[in-house]
Amino acid sequence: MNALATRFNAIFGADMAGPFAALAAVLIVFGLASPQFFTAATFGSVAFQLPELGILTLAMLLPILTGGLNLAITFTANMAGLTLAWVLQANGGADAGPGAFLLGSLLALGVGAASGLVMGLVIAFTRAHPILVSLSMMIFLRGLGEFLTRGGDISGFPGFIAPIGHGSLLGIPVPLLILIACVLACHVLLSRSKLGFSTYMIGSNIESARYSGINTRKVLVLVYMLSGAIAAVAGIIMLARFNSVRIGHGESYLLITVLACFLGGINPFGGFGRVLPVFVALVVLQLLSSGLNLLGANQHLATAVWGILLIVVMVLRWASAKFIKLTK
Repeated sequence: MNALATRFNAIFGADMAGPFAALAAVLIVFGLASPQFFTAATFGSVAFQLPELGILTLAMLLPILTGGLNLAITFTANMAGLTLAWVLQANGGADAGPGAFLLGSLLALGVGAASGLVMGLVIAFTRAHPILVSLSMMIFLRGLGEFLTRGGDISGFPGFIAPIGHGSLLGIPVPLLILIACVLACHVLLSRSKLGFSTYMIGSNIESARYSGINTRKVLVLVYMLSGAIAAVAGIIMLARFNSVRIGHGESYLLITVLACFLGGINPFGGFGRVLPVFVALVVLQLLSSGLNLLGANQHLATAVWGILLIVVMVLRWASAKFIKLTK
């Protein structure tokens, strides 16, 4: 048994054990509870519903690794989506061309990065707590969006945008391909770049990182800018999927992104964690939601189960740490 565990850790990493165990449990429980669970329709639904939550989770992951948090990701995504929508509306709405979409997407990414830039500068130079700074940005973006849209939504976009939210390429949903590309990019960034190394160092001990020569202010600003830009990608996908955009889209995703990070082995205090276990955790959460739907439960029950799961994960982590300490 120890040899099997050692081999598993060597291949996948020790932090993959929890997400894989949760994945196996979900597959077994719902596979036995519902004969419709192991069908192409179930997994196809998961593949289309997972991307926006997954990309928002990546936007949350980067600040958490520094010991921070970005509570503004969903409203950053919506403001980015609104930016794209306004550009399309200004260039003909449903008759807008690819050039308008490209320009709008670039501006949307710029809005997301600008949101992160402001938070990063405040956090880096004033040392204000990231929760307070990102909460302030969340309130600002929500209020600004509600003011600009009068609480309504914007719809009516060119047909060529729809495949970004609903299309498939070689049988694989386009949004899922975008998510996989973002996962791989974040994995490479964190594991093979100087910025990734500095991110872990800051999360482990920001003072030690500063004394070792890392420009901690620059790293924090870049991390929050990337977080905002990634959230903007989610906003573009949500616009394409719903063919509309408003400031409240995806608001319920916020706490789920935190749950996915913790379930994926991310240290809530920063400094430790990888992207791939978080991706597996996302699949677990989406399969859990789909399984509950097949059993007749509504989305509210799924949200409640996600909350209980977060508490269970925290308790298991505490128990595991105590056990390891006692066995040493």
